[in-house]
Amino acid sequence: MSLLSPSLHFRYLSKLYIKNLLAILFGLSFAFAAIDYFQHVQKLDVAGNYQILYIFYMWQEALGLLYPLAIVFAVIMTKLSLVKNNTMGALHAFGYNKKRLFIPLLAVASVTYAIFTFLHTTEFSYAKDKAAFLLKNELHAYDVNDLFFKYNDTFVYIKNLDPVEKKIEDITIFKVEGYQVRYTINAPTAIFDGKEWDAQNATLKTHIYKEGELEKYSVEHKESIKTLQGYKPKIIESLYEGKALNIIDAFNTWKLLNKQNLNSDKIRAALYNKIVVPLFAIALLLILFFKLPFHARMMNLGSVIALSLGATFVIWGALFGLGQIGSNGVLAPEFTAILPITLLWLYAIYVYITDEKSIA
Repeated sequence: MSLLSPSLHFRYLSKLYIKNLLAILFGLSFAFAAIDYFQHVQKLDVAGNYQILYIFYMWQEALGLLYPLAIVFAVIMTKLSLVKNNTMGALHAFGYNKKRLFIPLLAVASVTYAIFTFLHTTEFSYAKDKAAFLLKNELHAYDVNDLFFKYNDTFVYIKNLDPVEKKIEDITIFKVEGYQVRYTINAPTAIFDGKEWDAQNATLKTHIYKEGELEKYSVEHKESIKTLQGYKPKIIESLYEGKALNIIDAFNTWKLLNKQNLNSDKIRAALYNKIVVPLFAIALLLILFFKLPFHARMMNLGSVIALSLGATFVIWGALFGLGQIGSNGVLAPEFTAILPITLLWLYAIYVYITDEKSIA
C-alpha cells in the first residue's frame, strides 16, 4: 500500500468515514446557521442578498466551531454501522486488527484538522465579525474610535482607525518618564505600509525641563515618522475592540504583547483554541474506536450511543469552559488548554498501546 495506491480496506473505510463526516458536519453547521438566522431575523434590517450573506458567514463560523464534534460523531456512526452490519467481524476474519483498521479514520480526521487549521490562518476566522456588522446594519462601519494603548516606552492615542483602508486619522504619541512628558508626536494621518505605520506631516514637540519644572519646548515638523512596528490594523482592532484574530495575526499579536511586557492571556487562549483544543477530537476518535464494541452481540445500541455522545459533549463542554477561564486570565491558558489536551492524549496513547488485537 502507498499514498498513491491505498489498499482496498483503506479506501472503503475512509470513504465511509468521509461520507458520515460530511453529512454530520454540514448538517450541524446548516442547522446552527439556520437557528441563528431565525433568532436574529427581526434585527437584520438589510436587503435579502445581505441576509443570505449573513447566513453564509454564520455557516462559516459554525464549521470552524463544530468540526471537532463532527470528527467524533462520524467515528461513532461509522463504527456502529460496521458493527451492526457485521462488516467489522468480516474484516477481523480477514486478518485486519483494530490498529490497522484505525489508520484510514485517523488519516481522514488529520486531514480535516489540517484543512480547518489552514482556514483559520485566512479571512475564514473573521466570519462572525462580518456577520455582526450585518446584524447591526453597519455594512460600511469599519472605523474604530478613541484607542489608547502602550507601545514600547510610549503611549499612543488614536482618534480614528479604518482597518479596511489601513489608515489612522489623528494619532498622538506620548513619551512619559516619571511624571514628566518628554515629547509628543502628533500627525493628522498615518498609513500602514505592511510592516509599520507611516505618520505623515507629523509635529514633534519636545519638552525641556529645568530642575524638574517645564521651562520650554521645541517644535519640529517631520514629513514622515515610522512608528507602531508590527501593529497591523487587525491586531489593533482585536486588542482594543475584542475582535477575532486568525492564527497568524494572533501569533504576531502574542509576540508584540510579550515585547511590550503586556498580558497575553486572552491572545494565547484564542490561539490555543484554534490549534490545540481541536486535537481533543482526534484523541476521542482513537479512544472511541478502540473502546466501542467490535461485535453486535456485545453491544446495547442505545446505551452505546448515549454514553458516546454524552462523553463527547461533557469533554467538549469542559474544554469550552476551561477556555473561557483561560481567556479571562483566571488561570494561565496553558493550564486550561494544553494540560487537559495532553492528559487526554496520554490516555488515548495508553489505550492504543495496551489494547489487544481481539474482536472484543
